[in-house]
Amino acid sequence: MLKSYVSWAALFACNLMWSLQFTCIKLTQGQVGPFNTVFIPMLLATLFMIPFVYKDIKKSKKRKLGHLKIFIVLALLGQFPAQVLMTIGTQQSTASNAAIISLTLPVVSALLAVVLLKEKMNALRWISFLAAIAGVILCSLKDIMGVDFSMQYIIGNVLIFSGVLGSGFYNTLCKKIAADYTAIEMLFYTYIFMVLILFPFAWHYEGNILHRVPAFTTQTWIGLALLTVFHNFLSMILFFKALKNLEAIQVALSNFLIAFFALPIAVIWLHEKLGILSIIGGLLVLISTIIITVWEYRQSAQVKQIKAAGI
Repeated sequence: MLKSYVSWAALFACNLMWSLQFTCIKLTQGQVGPFNTVFIPMLLATLFMIPFVYKDIKKSKKRKLGHLKIFIVLALLGQFPAQVLMTIGTQQSTASNAAIISLTLPVVSALLAVVLLKEKMNALRWISFLAAIAGVILCSLKDIMGVDFSMQYIIGNVLIFSGVLGSGFYNTLCKKIAADYTAIEMLFYTYIFMVLILFPFAWHYEGNILHRVPAFTTQTWIGLALLTVFHNFLSMILFFKALKNLEAIQVALSNFLIAFFALPIAVIWLHEKLGILSIIGGLLVLISTIIITVWEYRQSAQVKQIKAAGI
C-alpha cells in the first residue's frame, strides 16, 4: 500500500512541474527559438542523468544496440511532437488555447491505453474520468467562452494537439516497456535520440544562439532552468517511477491535475484571481484523483486477499 501512495505522490509532483511548461515557454520565447527551447534543456538534462544512469547501463551488459530501436520510435513519434510541436504551437497560439487543448491529454492517453495495452475502463474509472472533465470545464469556463480559435491561431492549435497526441503515445508505450528498463534508462535513451534529432534543426534554424547568450535576461534563464530541472529531468524521473506501479489509465487520469495546479501558479506568477467556479472545478479534479487512487486501490487489495485465501 505504501508503494501505491508513494507512486501517486510522485504523480502529484509530476503534474505540478508539468503545469509550469506553458509559462516557461512564454518566458523564453522572446530570446530563444522553439528548437533551442527544447534542445538546450534536453541536452543539459541528458548530461545531468549520466551519473544516475551509469550503474543501470553497466548492469545491462547483454543489451545490444538493436534493443534500443524502440527509443527511436519514442523520440520521433512521442517526444518530438510533445516537445517541439507543442513549443512551436504555444508560441504561435495563445496561452488559453494551449491550456484548453492540452486538457485532452488524459482522454488521449486513456484511449491509447485501451487500444495499445488492452486496459479496461471500469465503472469507477468512468466516474473519476467524468468528474475530472467536469472540474476541468469549470476551471476553464471563462477561457473556453473567450477563446480565439480563428484562422490566425489554427496552425498553432493543430501543432499543440499534435503535441498532446505525442505525449499520450509516449506515456502509453513507455508503460508497455517499463518492465524491461529502469525509469532513468527509458528517459536517458529517449533523450539521447531526441538530442541527435534536434541538433540539425537547432543548428540550421537557430545556430546563432551562442552569440545571443550574453544578452539573455533573468526571465529567459529562469525559463530555461525550470524546463531543464523540472520539466525535462525531475518530473520525468518521478513519472517513470510511478508508471511502473500504476496502470497507464490511472496515470492518464492524473493528468487532469495539471489544470488544478495551474490555478495557484497563475495566481502567484501572473497575479490572476480565482473565481468560485475555478475553485469548485479544482476541487472536483482533486476528488476525482483521490477516487481513482484510494478507492480503486482498496478494491484491488480486496481481490488479492480473496485470491490469496483461495476463495
